[in-house]
Amino acid sequence: MTDTKIPLSERMRPVSLEDFVGQEHLLGKNKLLRRMMEGSELYSIILWGPPGTGKTTLAHIIAAASNSLFMPLSAVTSSIKEVREIIGQAIFNKKEDGRQTILFVDEIHRFNKAQQDAFLPHVERGDIVFIGATTENPSFEVISPLLSRTKVLVLKPLSDAHLKMILQRALADKEKGLGGLRAHAGDEVLDHIIAFSQGDARVALNTLEIAAGITRPDDAGMRELTQEIVEEALQKKMLLYDKDGEEHYNIISALHKSMRNSDADASLYWLARMLEAGEDPLYIARRLVRFASEDVGNADPKALQITLEAKEAFHFLGLPEGKLALAQAVVYLATAPKSNAIYIAYARAARAAEETGSLPVPLHIRNAPTKLMKNLDYGKGYKYAHDYDAAVVDMDCLPEELKGRRFYFPADRGYEKIIKERMEYIAKKKKESR
Repeated sequence: MTDTKIPLSERMRPVSLEDFVGQEHLLGKNKLLRRMMEGSELYSIILWGPPGTGKTTLAHIIAAASNSLFMPLSAVTSSIKEVREIIGQAIFNKKEDGRQTILFVDEIHRFNKAQQDAFLPHVERGDIVFIGATTENPSFEVISPLLSRTKVLVLKPLSDAHLKMILQRALADKEKGLGGLRAHAGDEVLDHIIAFSQGDARVALNTLEIAAGITRPDDAGMRELTQEIVEEALQKKMLLYDKDGEEHYNIISALHKSMRNSDADASLYWLARMLEAGEDPLYIARRLVRFASEDVGNADPKALQITLEAKEAFHFLGLPEGKLALAQAVVYLATAPKSNAIYIAYARAARAAEETGSLPVPLHIRNAPTKLMKNLDYGKGYKYAHDYDAAVVDMDCLPEELKGRRFYFPADRGYEKIIKERMEYIAKKKKESR
């Protein structure tokens, strides 16, 4: 009988590729992970992905499929001494019976440079097959020599369909799962658990286990899980939010329009509604980047930088700390001066390009790297701006058919007011130079 003191997420951990759910992009025919699991080839790899997406499970399956010894280490608790002892044991085992050792290091990003250096010669000589797991970008957290000796494989968050399959298996499995409890959860209840799990199977399974544990069986011995019970398990009130339906678009629209209306409080509220209901934070970050160009533009050029930095900060911190970086960006965008002049200018330019077709580049601003091109007057008459007063020269750069056409009209707000003054000054200097 399964020890129920072991968390459900651990009991339900797949032991073979057939049981594994998700990461199809890494497990298809002739893919590197598939070859490793078939035991034909072993490589040192780093598995990079969000929590609960199968990094540790894949390492276990690779070891079992290849008949390799599996030596786990946690970068949180292990020391250099332990690393050296395990590597020494791996070298001994390889000499004694020829078995390869897979050294699995969880949270490799928590090892410092000196600790990571200890793996290098042994990975190089093949004393161990190194598998590292990290939730952080290896480019920043893993030393370059170790990166050059390993292959980085990116794991994706599990989809809603993946998580539903995992939860349904756990409910049905009488040996390792909750089948013995005769627990049942409808699609709506499972969808609520999935929404809060952020693609993390461990969170989903642990929530399901707690919910089943606190549900009283009815007279027939059945445990019917409800939304209220799941909320109690999560210690969190569920918010109405359908990531694929109308409410998704209603709330992102509310955020966008609140920021456009310079309402910082409403903007924060709609951001919180999305984040607390389980929206993908990187989806929100992408919308903020778009808003920075579309609705703030050059009225505050720093807005685009702020949103990109918020995206990077969230990627670095993850949940829940990364929420504050998005909140900071939202308040900045809401209170920034607004201008859609760039949005309109690009639309005008795109329309002109579509209407006029492939107009030739004027000869005087064409590149002329060869003698033939120079003989064909490529670059003839070009005026080098730095040779002129204020680095401004009266020279047309649009095709003849569009000569004099204007697309960009900056607003009188924020930094665009300065841009407008600069454009007027440039026009004045050009006129003086004629």
